Amino acid sequence: MSGTERRAQVLAIAAKEFAEHGLHGASTEAIAREAGITQAYIFRMFGTKKALFLELVQAAFERVSDGMRDAGEGKTGLDALSVMGAQYFDLPADRTGLLLQLQGFAACGDPEVRDSVRACFARMWGTAGDGTGLDPVTVKTFLAFGMLLNAGAAMDIEQVDAAWADGVRTRIQSGLFAHVTTETNR
Repeated sequence: MSGTERRAQVLAIAAKEFAEHGLHGASTEAIAREAGITQAYIFRMFGTKKALFLELVQAAFERVSDGMRDAGEGKTGLDALSVMGAQYFDLPADRTGLLLQLQGFAACGDPEVRDSVRACFARMWGTAGDGTGLDPVTVKTFLAFGMLLNAGAAMDIEQVDAAWADGVRTRIQSGLFAHVTTETNR
């Protein structure tokens, strides 16, 4: 296996481990064992356990931000928000990525993690705000619904057959945000 292939393999295994157990609960020993390598090799590739975690969390946020940006390209306002929302709505299929975001938030007690997660969230905010031209209250509401989808992924809501779970899974149409503005929120 080439170095690039090995790195990709370790990242995939580590993503699942960190998504399930977080920064402090994840085991580099378990990652190494599943990859068929030594822990020392993981540390040679990534430096530290935290550096590996941060790389994965940043990549998870980037996939969301990039997907939103690509979906909204060429559109503005509520039209852009609508297609960004549709893209975000489909994210629970990447449950590992959403769990990595949540694990990033959970590890924000560590200043380095907090700074990294802040930067990632700022990029997501910028993608929604700059990509739509909408005011901060609308962006905040949109991202709040997105965080509900993240929580739903953590609860594996797709496996729940109940009215409340159906409510969480409901697709939000952009018209919902038409009245949510800084002006109407005064």
